[in-house]
Amino acid sequence: MSRDAALAAARAHFDRGDFVCDLARRVAIRSESQDPASSLYLQAYLADELAPTLATLGFDSTVHPNPEPARGPFLIARRHEGDELPTVLMYGHGDVIRGQDKSWTRGAGPWKLALDGERLYGRGSADNKGQHSINIAALAQVLAVRGGRLGFNVTWLVETGEETGSPGLQAFCAAHAAELAADVLIASDGPRLQRDRPTVFLGSRGVANFDLTLTLREGAHHSGNWGGLLRNPGIVLAHAIASLVDAKGHILVPALRPPPIPANVRAALAGLAVGGDPGDPEVDAGWGEPGLTPAERVFAWNTLDVLAYRTGNPDFPVHAIPPSAKANLHMRYVVGTDIAGLRYAVREHLAAHGFGDIEVSEPVVMAATRLDPDNPWVRFTLDSIERSTGSKPVLLPNLGGSLPNGVFADTLGLPTVWIPHSYAACSQHAPDEHLLAPVARQALQLMAGLFWDLGEGGAGLPRRTHTPAAARS
Repeated sequence: MSRDAALAAARAHFDRGDFVCDLARRVAIRSESQDPASSLYLQAYLADELAPTLATLGFDSTVHPNPEPARGPFLIARRHEGDELPTVLMYGHGDVIRGQDKSWTRGAGPWKLALDGERLYGRGSADNKGQHSINIAALAQVLAVRGGRLGFNVTWLVETGEETGSPGLQAFCAAHAAELAADVLIASDGPRLQRDRPTVFLGSRGVANFDLTLTLREGAHHSGNWGGLLRNPGIVLAHAIASLVDAKGHILVPALRPPPIPANVRAALAGLAVGGDPGDPEVDAGWGEPGLTPAERVFAWNTLDVLAYRTGNPDFPVHAIPPSAKANLHMRYVVGTDIAGLRYAVREHLAAHGFGDIEVSEPVVMAATRLDPDNPWVRFTLDSIERSTGSKPVLLPNLGGSLPNGVFADTLGLPTVWIPHSYAACSQHAPDEHLLAPVARQALQLMAGLFWDLGEGGAGLPRRTHTPAAARS
């Protein structure tokens, strides 16, 4: 019984094809949360697939309805070995985006896992069925080698609505805070920095989506009769946006800029390159906040982007001055940004620049989170992964994208450690989504090593000494 034996068991689990067999069964379940007709598949993924699998590992599972009507259910599965032991909360999502069946060009379509070279094609292979399947399988290998004991407690939370914004997740976790009480969240989603570099991130940038709308009059008017006499809302709105963010992506509204980058965050990002894997776009030189490295711009700073812009009829333009224009914007933001004041700040800025008649919608917000990189759970995880792989993993203070991590960090009050098992060019959310077989094989080993180390030394890590905010309320 040894750590090396657990890592060898993880390798053998992949090499025998057992992992691929499990993942193929899960990919075949059409759990498309964006399709209202998929409710039975969402239920089946939890009740008929995950719950029986976890039962073989000693978990007691319950499938719960979503507190929001007509939304996907939740699974809570618990394995308790002792009150004196640390408890790890693990998270995954069983839903996927629409299959886009007719657009696949590789593999065998979205619902049949297919190995082509080093790529495992199938919807959910990378996001997120493959990732939580790796973690479940790694737990199983440690249990087998250690004779049916982990040395810590585990609670699984699996949702089925992440691809539609995790509806009901916050309310569900608040209502079940006692069942979900833990000492740390360890979960897997998102990409590594590069495919061959194991990565740990400690939260995510938040995101705020909002619209700018300018309506100047009813109906369009012929440009030959009224051009030069009527304000064109498309032109006015374009200049309004240019007052918010310049031609190089530099945010011009002081209130939308974050506080200075903390020293330990800057140190964690020092020397990290962004991109470089096959299929990655080339980073545009000179874009974004000046004076920052590419890693700092995407992981430690705010960005303001235009997602869509519409005026007139782009599909069938006519020689007329349109009555209105609308732009969809969003801001990715880091911890420390006053996101509650976003709408006020934008309105005041636009008014000061002569654009006071532009309407700013109330933003739809997902919270920003970031665990202190010096937290002992972080150091423990990094040391374990380095021991398993022989190389130092990448530490990202937070993911550049957004995850519902605020539910775990704020509602449940947990330190959050994420270990992604995918890579940026995995075609996530697109046709031909895939998981890299070499990454999956390595991930099985490093997660088995981490679970082994938690059983050996987890009791010495900080324990929860407070009641989650949700439970207090």
